[in-house]
Amino acid sequence: MATEYSGSGDPQRTIDLLWGVHRRRRGPKPSLSGEQVVTTAIQIADRDGLGGLSMRRLADELGITAMSLYGYVPSKAELLDVMADRAYGEITVPRDPAMPWQARLAALAEQHWTLLLSHPWLLQIAASRPLLGPNMTAFYDAELAAVDGLGLTDIDMDLIASLLDDYVRGTARGAVEAAGAQARTGISDQQWWQIYGPLLAGVLDPARYPTAVRVGTAVGAEYGAAHDPARSFGFGLQRLIDGIAIFVGQASP
Repeated sequence: MATEYSGSGDPQRTIDLLWGVHRRRRGPKPSLSGEQVVTTAIQIADRDGLGGLSMRRLADELGITAMSLYGYVPSKAELLDVMADRAYGEITVPRDPAMPWQARLAALAEQHWTLLLSHPWLLQIAASRPLLGPNMTAFYDAELAAVDGLGLTDIDMDLIASLLDDYVRGTARGAVEAAGAQARTGISDQQWWQIYGPLLAGVLDPARYPTAVRVGTAVGAEYGAAHDPARSFGFGLQRLIDGIAIFVGQASP
């Protein structure tokens, strides 16, 4: 799975497209809106991943020529930035001033998790260079605002946002892999364990691995599989926020 990097296209065109800056250009008036182009591109990526998205494929879906498509977006690089920022617009920023900061962070992280599961191709875009569009900026601002005024430095606030984002992306990647296992292997987790469970039991000595056997048995009975990504995400998120709360208490005057 190839990794894409945001900001790989023409810098000025990228910023113009992200922020809706319209500059006069030569040629006939476009027959489609930029919204139609981006929406269709997202639909293709949702179905087939970024590997299934090409400018020619997108043009065919839109019913226009590839040359006409370049009148809307100069290349796939700029298109990916706009697609990703548009997707982040699905996150709703909590507006209730009475909501505790812990609940604000949890709500944002949970929505981020849901977004990545809905659009797994976002995980193919490296997070090392931030998206520079309005929706991603609003999301980042909301994360910072949740912990603003708690006595933290600006750098600490940024580190907390990065910590949450790294956690969400990592767990979402595991959940996406788990969700795709049946499609890629042809069998469900339950079927996989029905095959391998008896084979493992024939070679595994409970006396040598007593804790693993006991806990593994309990997990299998609880989940019907070796892992429950959603439950792990929720558990880890709460522990992460608990830890941030301790840090905030230590940092506060």
